[in-house]
Amino acid sequence: MLGNFTYCNPTKLYFGDESLQYLNTELPKYGKNVVLIYGGGSIKKNGIYDEVVEILKTNGKNVAEISGVMPNPTLEKLYEGVETARNHHADLLLAVGGGSVCDYAKAVSVSVNCDEDPWEKYYLKFEEPDCGIVPVGCVLTMVGTGSEMNAGAVITNHETKMKIGHVFADENIMPRFSILNPKYTLTLPHYQMVSGIYDIFNHICEQYFSGEDDNTSDYISEGLMRSVIHSSRIANKDPQNYEARSNLMWTATWALNTLVAKAKSTDWMVHMLGQAVGAYTDATHGMTLAAVSLPYYRFIMPYGLAKFVRFAKNVWDVDIAGKTDEQIAEEGLAAMESWMKELGLVMNITELGAKEEMLEGLAESTLILDGGYRVPQHDEIIGIFRSSL
Repeated sequence: MLGNFTYCNPTKLYFGDESLQYLNTELPKYGKNVVLIYGGGSIKKNGIYDEVVEILKTNGKNVAEISGVMPNPTLEKLYEGVETARNHHADLLLAVGGGSVCDYAKAVSVSVNCDEDPWEKYYLKFEEPDCGIVPVGCVLTMVGTGSEMNAGAVITNHETKMKIGHVFADENIMPRFSILNPKYTLTLPHYQMVSGIYDIFNHICEQYFSGEDDNTSDYISEGLMRSVIHSSRIANKDPQNYEARSNLMWTATWALNTLVAKAKSTDWMVHMLGQAVGAYTDATHGMTLAAVSLPYYRFIMPYGLAKFVRFAKNVWDVDIAGKTDEQIAEEGLAAMESWMKELGLVMNITELGAKEEMLEGLAESTLILDGGYRVPQHDEIIGIFRSSL
């Protein structure tokens, strides 16, 4: 492994079908005022809301609520949440939901005590907080983002048609604890389940397709990818299979808790492309990634051919006998494409609501990063989007 790095992840995890009881262990560590944050109300239908509220009451907490957090949390919703948390003098933000709810809670946590506009400070200037951070805890109900064990927070600005993620450097922004009960994921619709599965897989790819050294992180990534593929096929046929869903939940956490990024430059251009599509269409995050992935990977493949050959051999078990590196690499991407179609993922941005006339705007909204095998130019970004239609 090349380079130098520091690794610290302070999030405490409670995993398993009885993990919610440990909320009783964590709540006494924080003050009386808790803000409960959740999405569109599914947690009220499946009973999770009642369970959490009962535990909060048992621990004597004074609870305010922020409900209706959408799959792509908006800047307007962030402002609303900041006001609620300020008025409640929040001692803890408790996110109950999927990655968007967890992301949103972290965005609120760094904004409550900040006198500046959070969009300007955190999402345009990418500054770090210089104010008090309200601690966050998570009860996870959907897997994919890894937000339960990282310091990332994605916010969408509809006015400027920008969806931007900020991975904060301050480890205190990571959730102080996260409760992971795989049973909570079993009621998800199939579309959301497979969207989350691809989000997991692509998180690993974004870190894997960078660098050329013999890196331990790549070996870990290959094992995680194989686990996702294996468990996804079981869950796709039998969504109630607890073992497969628990493996996916655990893999999602390790895919983006920064472990496999160590000593890697990392790419993240698929996310930049997908987030531009999401800003224009409000499409589900994992589906935007699926729709742009293959055109992007076929674009960069010639510049990182050795890694794509390794991907084909070690992840997809491609037989390399008598084939050129180009043939092996393409066969690996073809195997990936077949798996994506098997799951029922969206394979083009047209199905998500994007149109030809949006391409220039999509390209303008795409942040260009330089960690991958090639830094795409503006016209190349438009070409990738056109290939994704």
